[in-house]
Amino acid sequence: MVAAFLALRLYSVLGKRTGHEQQPLPRAADDRPAAVALAPRPIDATAESREPVNRNIEPRAEAGLRAIIAGEQGFDVNQFLSGAQSAYRMTLEAYWAGDEATLATLAEPDVAHAFGEAIAARREAGETLENRLVSIERAVIADASLDGREARITVRFDADIAAVTRDAEGHVIAGSLTDAVETHDVWTFARTLKSRDPNWKLADTDEE
Repeated sequence: MVAAFLALRLYSVLGKRTGHEQQPLPRAADDRPAAVALAPRPIDATAESREPVNRNIEPRAEAGLRAIIAGEQGFDVNQFLSGAQSAYRMTLEAYWAGDEATLATLAEPDVAHAFGEAIAARREAGETLENRLVSIERAVIADASLDGREARITVRFDADIAAVTRDAEGHVIAGSLTDAVETHDVWTFARTLKSRDPNWKLADTDEE
């Protein structure tokens, strides 16, 4: 029942109308090395020659977004971008709390597995995170693509995060809750258009 609730919650924030710690978040196993409201205008799928219609959509993402809109009637760019911010917060909070069950509902299996490995390493070291997402200063759709029915949308998040790492005795070993750290994360969300699963899931994480 909990998993079903989380799935419905993710659906409600990512395209319902269709559809730190001070260290980088873990990447997928094969590739490791209060939110600000945005009110962008929707993309006009017929305006191929226009200048960018939305300051929160980079020009290189427009063609891909138009293809996604054409591929699934009712897809709403504004709602997706707003939902991506909610998913960003939910995923970070689940990772910081070591909530692997929630991460499994928000991310694709390889990404969830990478999160799980990082959580396990943290537990083995006896460390805990006391992090807080202070604000999302900006969320921008940086890229989008459609390959067959497989849609991918990349969002760049500029955020302020207060981060503290404590050891097994509860002593602070890194970070500060009074000084927020600027972060610049690049996350890609993926979904199969017209599938029964309405959820967009985290498919890749990176940072700038």
